[in-house]
Amino acid sequence: MTDYLNELNESQRAAVLYNDGPSLVIAGAGSGKTRVLTYKIAYLLDNGYEPWSILALTFTNKAAREMKERIARRVGAERARYLWMGTFHSIFSRILRTEAAAIGFSANFTIYDAADSKSLIKAIIKEMQLDDKVYKPGVVQSRISNAKNHLMLPDAYAASRELYENDQAAKIPAVRDIYRRYWERCRQSDAMDFDDLLVYAYILFQTHPELCDKYASRFRYVLVDEYQDTNYAQHCIVLQLTEKYRHVCVVGDDAQSIYSFRGANIDNILKFTSLYKDARLFKLEQNYRSTQTIVKAANSLIEKNREQIRKEVFSENDKGEPITVFNAYSDVEEGEIVANKIAQLRTKKGYSYDEFAVLYRTNAQSRIFEEALRKRGVPYRIYGGLSFYQRKEIKDVIAYFRLAVNPNDEEAFKRVINYPARGIGNTTLNKIIDAANVHRVSLWKVLNEPLTYGVSLTKGTHTKLQAFRDLIAGFVEAVSHTGAYELGKDIVRQSGIINDIYQDRSPENLSRQENIEELINGMHDFCADREEEGNTHILLTDYLSEVSLLTDQDSEGADDAPKVTLMTIHSAKGLEFKNVFVVGLEENLFPSPMAGDSYKQLEEERRLFYVAITRAEEHCFLSFAKTRFKYGKVEFSNPSRFLKDIDARYLNLPQEDIVSRKVEEGAKRFRREMDSDTPRYISGNSPSMFDGGEIPEEPRRFVKPAAPRVLRRIPAAETSVGTSASSPAVNGVCAGKQIEHERFGIGEIIKVEGSGDNCKATVRFRNAGEKQLLLKFARFKIIE
Repeated sequence: MTDYLNELNESQRAAVLYNDGPSLVIAGAGSGKTRVLTYKIAYLLDNGYEPWSILALTFTNKAAREMKERIARRVGAERARYLWMGTFHSIFSRILRTEAAAIGFSANFTIYDAADSKSLIKAIIKEMQLDDKVYKPGVVQSRISNAKNHLMLPDAYAASRELYENDQAAKIPAVRDIYRRYWERCRQSDAMDFDDLLVYAYILFQTHPELCDKYASRFRYVLVDEYQDTNYAQHCIVLQLTEKYRHVCVVGDDAQSIYSFRGANIDNILKFTSLYKDARLFKLEQNYRSTQTIVKAANSLIEKNREQIRKEVFSENDKGEPITVFNAYSDVEEGEIVANKIAQLRTKKGYSYDEFAVLYRTNAQSRIFEEALRKRGVPYRIYGGLSFYQRKEIKDVIAYFRLAVNPNDEEAFKRVINYPARGIGNTTLNKIIDAANVHRVSLWKVLNEPLTYGVSLTKGTHTKLQAFRDLIAGFVEAVSHTGAYELGKDIVRQSGIINDIYQDRSPENLSRQENIEELINGMHDFCADREEEGNTHILLTDYLSEVSLLTDQDSEGADDAPKVTLMTIHSAKGLEFKNVFVVGLEENLFPSPMAGDSYKQLEEERRLFYVAITRAEEHCFLSFAKTRFKYGKVEFSNPSRFLKDIDARYLNLPQEDIVSRKVEEGAKRFRREMDSDTPRYISGNSPSMFDGGEIPEEPRRFVKPAAPRVLRRIPAAETSVGTSASSPAVNGVCAGKQIEHERFGIGEIIKVEGSGDNCKATVRFRNAGEKQLLLKFARFKIIE
């Protein structure tokens, strides 16, 4: 036996050694999947296979590169370099260039990237005289891409009644005509987009069986990594290449299938053994990453999914501590709890900052944690994305805020004069800039008096500029007397940004919508904090002073020093950290309200939670907030139903009855959920604080609702009070009393001072630290 096989456990070795027919390797989280793939290829090379006869398909170039480097260490770099190893797109682009003539292309065909594709779609929309505000190029591009991923060509798309009705409902019925033109234009240009690389590979093998047989014979063994992430087109191509000789091994974990929104189809892995009747199934069930407790908790969660390949993942690592569940009073306190726990673990156990990760369901959630970490000087990075205040839609809104406070701000002016699009092009903007430079005045000054400064304009352009000037002038006039929060909402609405980003429900636009909602939530927090501290008139100028410091911090810290990682759970797949915080575990956040009433989507949300928990090596923390500021008001939240899916033996639960329960309750609830035909949670659009509509009716819950808490303002008395524990009470407010605050949670009053409207209490909160609250505005209750 080859020496390196001794490094494998029994299950891994069995998966490597079996090469007589099709095989499916189900690799649980942290079970050494990459090692098995690497050693299997090395074993094939050591047992009669030439490197060019092995095809290994991955989902990232990085994965292919790392695997090839590992193989090179086993069999030598010279042999490893001839392996056909890479992403689906890179491998099939090589084959298509060789066989291009068979499908009517030249060997030098161009590959359009996403930007090229979008530009061509935009040109076609313009040629067809369609409104690009209705037929948004990004939306059209997404629909065409989805069709291609399902191997649906223009004729089939046009013939589909269901797709036409969907397009009609979205008020874009001409998508089928745009798709046909786009397809023809790409062919005329001797070009393929990324999706075409798979579509034409399938067409090549389908229409030229001799070429399909040529490559099926060449690739004596086909391996596919992350098979649970394959889409329909990828699955069909693998089937074409392996149906005859059946030397295929696919590796993946159905429990980590979380990319259906990108076209991934979990059925590809679930039904593999049905398609390949003689397939052998191997299960890698030993987790080398996490403690026993984390593994058992994750198992108890994922076992609730109906559609899965059953396995019992186990760990021989230390038993580890229970998973701690934090119950925060608000999203603000949730951020404080996480930041405090990170500081505590660093002090007690000496962890480095890069051994912590905070995982959330949506990008917009990062703001709370960014601000809590900044407050403590904790360095962090946003993995796979931008810091909250660096996101385009946030910078656009902030630019409007800056212009309202200072209309002479040149950079803000240039950023928003034509966003959202209002027909003011670069030619007009350059005329204004040139005039401002010649006369040494601001762009705003020129905008107010274009003729005075010699700017020649058509009547139509002049009208558009005046409309923009009037819009900004209205904001400028409101700055001195309108509160920051109210004015912020008005600017976002009146500027047209809301109309721009609420026109469709694509994943990208949903994220933008959530980010802008969260920006306004942040303004509310900022104003509420200062109101309770005694500042009664908080203006946009005050808010911008704060934000400018935050955005300045974003531009710092590009160094390689250890940082806490903040990321969405989708971005965390494949990564691991010593300490993981999974936050925002509330109904209508996680699971996402977009799951609708589909049990399939609910099961994917549960798999997403499983992925989050299994990123943790030593400690895992789960948190939820009782309240969040959403849609313009404080909303009470219920803990996520997924918390009840975890066996309570592996959890350190809050003592309150809101989440404490017997283990069997979760099983009973699960059975009801699966047996019920009635809708279980919200489907469709989420409400917005800007749309003026009603908040949708609350979905049916499977958790006990939190009892309503009466948060009342404590009226100030016309009584002067002292500063010690013996000071007299003001309506029951006195030093030593415990209070429950709407956003900061539990705290103890240290002292009360002042009188009348100026009466203040200094409170030491468990998680939010010490704060001084003006009783006139403070929202809390005394805990009796």
